[in-house]
Amino acid sequence: MRLVFLSLLLLFPVVAQADSAAEAIVSSARERTLADVTYDPKYVKLTYPGGDVPANTGVCTDVVIRTFRNAFNFDFQRAVHEDMRANFKSYPNHWGLKSPDRNIDHRRVPNLEVFLKRQGAAVPLTDNAEDYLPGDIVSWRLGGRISHIGIVSDKKTVDGTPLVIHNIGAGPVEENILWIPEMTGHFRFKPKG
Repeated sequence: MRLVFLSLLLLFPVVAQADSAAEAIVSSARERTLADVTYDPKYVKLTYPGGDVPANTGVCTDVVIRTFRNAFNFDFQRAVHEDMRANFKSYPNHWGLKSPDRNIDHRRVPNLEVFLKRQGAAVPLTDNAEDYLPGDIVSWRLGGRISHIGIVSDKKTVDGTPLVIHNIGAGPVEENILWIPEMTGHFRFKPKG
């Protein structure tokens, strides 16, 4: 009987039920790769809430911000700003600010890392590609100091390494960079509500 069951599994493999939130994240992130975006990190005064830099500009954080806005109507600008107002000392002070700045705080990788940790979204950093699920957010320090962030894709390399959707300077792309820079953060974030 067991042999028959195993034979049936070979004919009809068990497929894990897809996570609809992860699908929404990956689909929205992949849409970003179709946009013509020039890398532009300059400070821009934004409307609040729901502010965004011009659609044809952006940086790595804007891929994450726009992805979650499109997938869930989630506003990182508002969420990060409100959390920073209530917990300013929990956030890094690399920029010498005396108070939160709703125009830029959500566009800084170290602030997104702290926000995601405070939301309970941090998951362990590992060397196992299977631990990085579609829709996860990962962050790195390029050259040991320049912060960068991206979204894990549902596509993988031949060896099973997930691709990452990110903007490192030439606009949003989907490519094999998961292990290349020093990874400093791994998050699984699904907005509540």
